[in-house]
Amino acid sequence: MKLVSWNVNGLRACVNKGFYDYFKQCEADIFCVQETKLQEGQISLELEGSYHQYWNHAIKKGYSGTAVFTKIKPLSVRYGIEEDQEYEGRIITLEFEAFYLVNVYTPNARRDLSRLEYRLEWEERFRTYLQQLDSNKPVIVCGDLNVAHQEIDLKNPKSNQNNSGFTPEERDKMTQLLGAGFVDTFRHFYPERTDMYSWWSYMPKVRERNVGWRIDYFLASSRLSPFLADAQIDTEIIGSDHCPVILTVSEISE
Repeated sequence: MKLVSWNVNGLRACVNKGFYDYFKQCEADIFCVQETKLQEGQISLELEGSYHQYWNHAIKKGYSGTAVFTKIKPLSVRYGIEEDQEYEGRIITLEFEAFYLVNVYTPNARRDLSRLEYRLEWEERFRTYLQQLDSNKPVIVCGDLNVAHQEIDLKNPKSNQNNSGFTPEERDKMTQLLGAGFVDTFRHFYPERTDMYSWWSYMPKVRERNVGWRIDYFLASSRLSPFLADAQIDTEIIGSDHCPVILTVSEISE
């Protein structure tokens, strides 16, 4: 099974920058997107193949939003964390026979860190939610988690200490999440690989010089480790300030 996740930073714009070409090329069984920046009815996505489409739109126009396109029809679909009003369209959970898939766009702490306190509280609720799911069946989490976990995950760690996405508090929340029984699938396969990033600033020459951050992930319940086949980052794909990340999983059994 091939799963793809991509923060498209505006799906309508990405459609004009090669989204359909990549979607056709990658032949994913499940394709997740974040930051769709859409309201209901603003796009009619014509996808080749038999894909079920699930959308979670933010109330605020042109902001946030997630979607999942899957060839495998889920047993159930949930939008947001149960107790949330889910005004920002950040989470979609699909239940399949052998696992849950959670597509997430984690809140940004903002450049001035004015949303850091909210972000940390959100992280606590999100981890609790994943643990609740994991107590029932294994979980695969994908999306823009808005944090570079270790120094190896961004080009300039020293100059970004205490910057949004690399604060000790945000990094610690990722450490706690992994410690709660989850695996960073890319590091599972490539624990020491450097210069592999999934996001680059739009500032001139930044992407050309590969001055990036790895903030897009596939995480999986630790007990799924025997079924993980590979994890990749499609760094050459243009169309957003993020690039797609990929997880390949063999058939999951008890």
